[in-house]
Amino acid sequence: MTRKVTRRTFNRAGAATAMGLTALQTTKVLGANDRIRLGFIGVANRGGQLINAFSHHADMEIVALCDIAQSTLDKVHQRLGGKPRTYHDFRELIDQKDIDAVVIATPDHWHPIMMITACNAGKDVYVEKPVSYTVHEGRRMVEVARRTKRVVQVGTHRRSGKLYAQAVEMVQGDKIGKVTVARSYHRSNMFPNGIGHAKPSAPPADLDWNMWLGPRPFHPFQATIAPYKFRWWKEYCSQISNNGVHSLDLIRWMMNAKGPTSVCCMGGKFAVDDDRTIPDTAMTVFQYPGGWLSMFGMFEASGYQTNARSGWNAELRGTQGVMFTTDRTLEIVPEKGGQFQEPGPRMDPLTIKGTDGDLTAQHARNFLDCIRSRAVPNADIEEGHRSTTLALLSKISLAVGQRIEWDPDTEQVTNNPEANAMLHYEYRKPWKLG
Repeated sequence: MTRKVTRRTFNRAGAATAMGLTALQTTKVLGANDRIRLGFIGVANRGGQLINAFSHHADMEIVALCDIAQSTLDKVHQRLGGKPRTYHDFRELIDQKDIDAVVIATPDHWHPIMMITACNAGKDVYVEKPVSYTVHEGRRMVEVARRTKRVVQVGTHRRSGKLYAQAVEMVQGDKIGKVTVARSYHRSNMFPNGIGHAKPSAPPADLDWNMWLGPRPFHPFQATIAPYKFRWWKEYCSQISNNGVHSLDLIRWMMNAKGPTSVCCMGGKFAVDDDRTIPDTAMTVFQYPGGWLSMFGMFEASGYQTNARSGWNAELRGTQGVMFTTDRTLEIVPEKGGQFQEPGPRMDPLTIKGTDGDLTAQHARNFLDCIRSRAVPNADIEEGHRSTTLALLSKISLAVGQRIEWDPDTEQVTNNPEANAMLHYEYRKPWKLG
């Protein structure tokens, strides 16, 4: 059940968005025994992983699928026994009255339009990170979620980890003392070929390339952009947006921080010869109120571990001890007195092994529970927006070649008008932000 985008269908969907339909108009109150009916928008790669995660839970039903690549849609449809209805246009899926919530796993530049359209139609939303391509879009997503009273869970799934919740409690309880530095990295040696080279060409016959681009400026199809390699193009994503948001969100959660007051990113394409338009090597430093730094390194020309403890995704350096976290282990290494200080360890070492299962499945469980209870989910859209903003500010700092000063309350750059102008962009017609 697919359809082409026509002026009539576009105008009809736009009118529905403008009306700001509420949940009372479109969604019945779910009882404890009702199955939650889900529609998935974007079913390749991460979308397929999310289908697996939600399938752990018997109280939901996947009733609809949407993708703009017909072969991908057909493959997933068959895997699910041919039962869900299928759509080419996300707006037609969202129009369906028997859908309670949608799960969005499309390229980043589509997240805001799709989430806002779904909320205005009375649907709850699970949207993958990064939530947006611009800061302005993210704030608008929060505003619409609040106005429509929708549950919106962001795919930063570590927020549903019990072990990470213990880490948060310890850091905020001063277990490791005053934290002055937090570090995280994305590491992968992609030298020498990276994502490769490809000339502009006709898109695959079953891919709607114009729809893939959506609000972004027109660009001819290249095999080094879609289906997944767009993450190495600044026009659509970046690796700090793709991978960094997870660890930056975790650190911000542990430190109970709204946002930084200044951001500086340096880097470039130093070694890898490919079509990417983002650096293969970059380092961003965020300075926060209260006196501490968060550092994110994106190393794609050197993949060796960045600490003696392999596999860690966040390191917090406190005056009493250093905390390392992974999805399965929390470790604290005691600090020792340094120059002019009393020698010896300042606390006992600690290692905690987690008992968490699949964190994405747990995150899906939390979303389903909140649909019923109307509670705030573990990774609410406000938190997802704040963490996505970190990655977006890093990109802006790199683009203007300057340390930028940031007001996390007004969400404005205070020292560079050029950087402030990058908080949003003009959408390609006919797309608009609802």
